Amino acid sequence: MRFEKYHFHIYFEFTDLSRAQDLVQELEQIHHIGIGRIWNKPVGPHPVGSCQITVYPNYFHEMSDWFLLNRKGLSIFIHAVSGDDLKDHTDYVMWIGEPTKLNLDFFNA
Repeated sequence: MRFEKYHFHIYFEFTDLSRAQDLVQELEQIHHIGIGRIWNKPVGPHPVGSCQITVYPNYFHEMSDWFLLNRKGLSIFIHAVSGDDLKDHTDYVMWIGEPTKLNLDFFNA
């Protein structure tokens, strides 16, 4: 299976909002990615504040390396986008930093 794109989610607690904003500001200088809104509350299956970064396969390794070096102590949840949201958030995942339990009940609603 080949994935069309990936989502990198920056996870943060409310007290870390400024670190997340700084990280997103640095990312804005990288033109080949799509940066979503910064949510300072749980949204969907994401149990803490987050910001979604959309990355295409040809930039996956570059972005993985960048987050390994620049994540400012925040956790990064990475998942493939296959069209099956539940599998995308359970089977096709990776973490940089401390993993966080997702709200998988969101997919049953």
